Amino acid sequence: MKKIILFILFVYAFQPSFSQAKVDTISVFSAAMQKSLKAAVTLPSTYQTGNQSYPVLYLLHGGSGAFDDWHKKVTELGLVNRLSDQYNLIIVTPGVGPASYYYDSPLMDSVRYETYMIEELIPFVDKNYRTLAQKESRAITGLSMGGHGAIMLSAKHPELFVAAGSMSGVMNIDTRMWTVPEDFRKLRQEGQKQMLGEINYIAPDFNSYTAVGLARKIHENGLALIIDCGVDDFLIHTNRQLRSILLWNQTPHDYIERPGAHTWTYWTESLPVHLLFFNKHLKRN
Repeated sequence: MKKIILFILFVYAFQPSFSQAKVDTISVFSAAMQKSLKAAVTLPSTYQTGNQSYPVLYLLHGGSGAFDDWHKKVTELGLVNRLSDQYNLIIVTPGVGPASYYYDSPLMDSVRYETYMIEELIPFVDKNYRTLAQKESRAITGLSMGGHGAIMLSAKHPELFVAAGSMSGVMNIDTRMWTVPEDFRKLRQEGQKQMLGEINYIAPDFNSYTAVGLARKIHENGLALIIDCGVDDFLIHTNRQLRSILLWNQTPHDYIERPGAHTWTYWTESLPVHLLFFNKHLKRN
C-alpha cells in the first residue's frame, strides 16, 4: 500500500544520552581499490554481555562527508548510539570517497565503492561481529549522496537487504534538476564525466548509474522502501521524480515530505523515523 505522507515532525528536546552502546572504528582493506577505508561500527550495550546475533543497519554519509559524520554532526548528541540501544541492532557507518555516489566507475579503478560495500565491507562486518548475516536482517539508508547509494545498492543487490531508505537523496544525479549555484553544478558535472563518461539522463531510459534509472528493478525486488526529503531541499525535485515513477509502476513505498532543507537538523529528525520503519521489517532470528 502506497503511503504519501506530508507532516510536521515534532522535535523533542532530549536529555544527554546515557546509552552504553560501544563504537568501534575499523579499517577495511579494499582489494578492489588497493586502499584501506574506515568505518564506525556501533554495538548496542547488550552486545557486550550476551552471545546473541544482531540485525544490521548500514547508514551512509553524503557527498563531502566521512565515516564519522553520523556521530559528530547530528544535532542530538549520541543519536546513533541511542538508536542502536533502543532497537538493539548494529549500525555501520562506512566512509567512501567524495562525490563517488557509492558506485563502480567504468573509467577509474580508484572508484569501486559498490564492490567495496557489497563484496568487502559487508562480508568483513559479518565475519568479525555477531550479525544475523541474512537479507531479512539487513537494511540500508543514508543522506544525500548516501541516499542515492542506499537506493542504488539495494536495487542492484536485493539478495542482501530487506529494506532501504533515503534522506534528502540524490535520486537523479542529473545536476540540471538541482537548485544549486552554477559553479557547484559544473563541478559536479565534471566529476561525473570523469567517473562515468557520457551517460543518458533523459527519461524514460535513465542510465542505471542514477537511482531513477533503477525504478524497474526497485519494483521487481519488493524491498520495503522509505524516502523522505525536505520541501526546501535543493534535491526535492529529484525525490518527487522518483516518487512519480514509483507511483506509475505501482511500487509500494513510504514517501515523506515535510518542512526542512539539506541540513543536519533535518537528518537528525529523519533517522529515528527510518529506524522505526526498518524495525517493522528486520528479523531477529
